[in-house]
Amino acid sequence: MKFGVLVFPGSNCDHDTFNVIAGIARQPVTFLWHDSEDLQGVDAVLVPGGFAYGDYLRTGAIARFSPVMQSVKKFAEAGGVVLGICNGFQILTEAGLLPGALMRNAGLKYICKQVHLRTETADSPFTNQLARGEVLKVPIGHMEGNYFCEPEELGRLEAEERIAFRYATPAGAVTQEANPNGSLANIAGILNAGRNVLGMMPHPDRSSEQLLGSSDGWKIFASMMHAMGIEALATT
Repeated sequence: MKFGVLVFPGSNCDHDTFNVIAGIARQPVTFLWHDSEDLQGVDAVLVPGGFAYGDYLRTGAIARFSPVMQSVKKFAEAGGVVLGICNGFQILTEAGLLPGALMRNAGLKYICKQVHLRTETADSPFTNQLARGEVLKVPIGHMEGNYFCEPEELGRLEAEERIAFRYATPAGAVTQEANPNGSLANIAGILNAGRNVLGMMPHPDRSSEQLLGSSDGWKIFASMMHAMGIEALATT
């Protein structure tokens, strides 16, 4: 199995994400350049954090038109596994692979800190190694992480159990105080209707080794590996 990490002008978490796959998961991985339509036969696509194309116009608005994203859309529509992290989540919403939009944080300040996420579903390629209700400690680093969608769309997300993670307290309570950016219904990550695409604002790539302060994010990558028939090694 082979992973691909997208690289846009302004990506700054591409090497973090690459390191998780190459150094921790010990799986084949390649960088995929934004200006190429060739996905090089990968089995999963990772859209990393950063500031694709400088976040001009708005986050993800230019990246959605890149040649590589046209291939990613076809890949996802055919059932391919796609994970978007932070700016990657923003790009996936702009590209129409996920519903809703990411707006500026409530308070209009950049936020960089550890947060806690409550797992809302274990039924996905990204959460199958988690238990529903399990709390993860994962960092965030964003200015536009305030998730919004229309009430009808929120109803569909909830009815179809497509909300993957919500911001919560360490004990798992979903409260206003635990919401760092004003996201609707404390949403931190969502799935598409086919459950093969996940977008999340927190960074599992920055929390897959204990030396970074938490290895909880590794469980998301381990879930992807399990879904692809790969035995994941324990992280330290």
